[in-house]
Amino acid sequence: MNLIAQQLNKVIETGNPNLLDMLSVTGKNLFFPKGILSQSAEAKQKAHKLNATIGIAKENGKTMHFASVMSLMDGLQAEEALTYAPSFGIPELRKVWQNAIYEKNPSLAGKKISLPVVTCGITHAVSMVADLWADPGDVVILPDMMWGNYNMILNVRRGARISQYPFFNDKGGYNLAAFEQLINTERKKSGKITVLLNFPHNPTGYTVTKKEGEGIADILADFASKGTNIITICDDSYFGLFYDEETLKESLFALICDRSPNLLAVKVDGATKENFVWGLRVGFITYGIRIDGDPLPVYDALEKKTAGCIRGNISNASHLSQSIVLKSMNSSDYYEEKKQKFDILQGRAKRVKEVLSDPKYNDAWDVHPFNSGYFMCLRLKGLDAETLRLHLLDKYGVGLISVGKRDLRVAFSCLEENDIQELFDIVLKGANDLKS
Repeated sequence: MNLIAQQLNKVIETGNPNLLDMLSVTGKNLFFPKGILSQSAEAKQKAHKLNATIGIAKENGKTMHFASVMSLMDGLQAEEALTYAPSFGIPELRKVWQNAIYEKNPSLAGKKISLPVVTCGITHAVSMVADLWADPGDVVILPDMMWGNYNMILNVRRGARISQYPFFNDKGGYNLAAFEQLINTERKKSGKITVLLNFPHNPTGYTVTKKEGEGIADILADFASKGTNIITICDDSYFGLFYDEETLKESLFALICDRSPNLLAVKVDGATKENFVWGLRVGFITYGIRIDGDPLPVYDALEKKTAGCIRGNISNASHLSQSIVLKSMNSSDYYEEKKQKFDILQGRAKRVKEVLSDPKYNDAWDVHPFNSGYFMCLRLKGLDAETLRLHLLDKYGVGLISVGKRDLRVAFSCLEENDIQELFDIVLKGANDLKS
């Protein structure tokens, strides 16, 4: 094992030995190298005469570039757009995003969390977390309705075993009882489990209520207090898009990050959906756990391992994308812009509920509860979801996503409000075609 990795492991073990046990074999071996990057950073500070360290080209003391490229980047300098960003991410962006996490999650007041590490989108964040914390054969607890790429990242790439529970209970709420039962079953097989929580949820568009969220936090803390090491990944991709009063308006990360030294909270989020910049691919990984003593050295070690994982994977996320997100978040119009887009999406969600309250749809489907995010799901009655999906596409030119045997996912995020009635009427027509 590399000496730097050993040193980081020692810091982690001293601060919280449970964390070292939670790390995957890869995670234990990861470190941030003191090679070209660190030498270049030293040269940037001290090489006042000539600096021949970094692998970029310069011209007349500035970053070499094509005028045709920079002409497309009004308001940005070549140094902000074309050069390599640190593997940790732009320092100012990391701090601005951390401040935003505290601002959006009042329950974090007085709690110490790590500085976010920048990733190339949230998918990349989940993948890096999997490399750091999941070994082949480790169990990951997920609901039966889930984003399909979790399987690719966790099971196919990392060899983890996915264990599932029914997402909804019979009353149309989050299935706390099934969640608790599955954790209790799986923890008896191993001293370490991973739980992945995704709210607002893809594909259903459901976010837990405040009471349900507190129940989840209590269950995790209770099992952690009994000695089970629990890694909880909070996928907050659609964070902030909460449309109903009773929904939990904070990340579960805020409720669990200081509950137990055996309970690691990992927040993966990003500008992707929150700031409507999907193709810029700017995500973040943030850690929170109860640590006796100063948590900052432990967080620093985890950040270095995470940055080392990114360094060995894609080197760094796009400097241009990070600069754009940073300048947007620092702009005077930022909060007003977010509110405008939120209001549009909330209006669409309310319109979907109004349309689907019509009893004419009752024989064709039930509606899964939804209160947030981009999506909602129909539970078909007596029809195969994929068969109906193809029929709607071929006959009516309408595209939806089939989820399992019976569910159709509707992304109301990409529908104009005045198109919503027509969409569901066409779906009903297609369902009646197949039934007849």
